[in-house]
Amino acid sequence: MNKLIPLIILLLVFGCKTPEARKPVSVQTGSFIDESVERNKKLNAKEQASIENLLKKQNKEYLTSESGFWYYYNTKIETDTLISPSFGDVVNYNYNVKSLNGQLIYTKADLKTQNYIMDKEELFTGLREGLKLMKTGETVTFLFPSQKAYGYYGDENRIGSNTPLICEVTVNAITPN
Repeated sequence: MNKLIPLIILLLVFGCKTPEARKPVSVQTGSFIDESVERNKKLNAKEQASIENLLKKQNKEYLTSESGFWYYYNTKIETDTLISPSFGDVVNYNYNVKSLNGQLIYTKADLKTQNYIMDKEELFTGLREGLKLMKTGETVTFLFPSQKAYGYYGDENRIGSNTPLICEVTVNAITPN
């Protein structure tokens, strides 16, 4: 029994030490994010160059939006009595979708007349922001870079990944909330 007591004391002293943090097996860096940023910068520069070439070819007076797309008025209503839509207003509109080379992806007949409640329903970013610039009776042609259109995923139907778009939009009516 005398030999057992020192053994118990030894076990208590060495068995009660504080836990030590384990070092990670592998260390990850931000290389994936860095690569993604570089890839997106190159994609954005390529789309920007394509859109600028198209703007030069068309020779129309495109305006640049604060949201990062281009547009021009096919039909502009100059009267101040008409309102642009705001949060909660219902916008009735028609539009078509084309690729940058002018090939129709969706016709107005394919997409039919749409009703959209401003900022309360899903709609791709560029079109949502574009509708805010319009009044009843106006027709506007928008050029959207892919990040303002359907982005990385496309529409999972006819619009592919990272595809810049041209949309011709006509606002038929705006019903205030």
